[in-house]
Amino acid sequence: MDRENRKSMQLVGVFFLGCVLFNYPIITLFNIDKFVMGIPLLYICLFGSWAALILFILLIMETGRKQDKSNSR
Repeated sequence: MDRENRKSMQLVGVFFLGCVLFNYPIITLFNIDKFVMGIPLLYICLFGSWAALILFILLIMETGRKQDKSNSR
């Protein structure tokens, strides 16, 4: 499997992970009356998941870029 195909498959996997994290059954697990440092647990779950997805996308894209730079030398 070449690098571009692997990167594409990883990005599709991140997309499906996002679909699962922001879907009904997972959201209701955190929709309770709990607060962490004054912030509702649901908001921490939503924004934490969002940040994790962005981090995963960043790691996938940067890994490919570093490999491309090292191969071009």
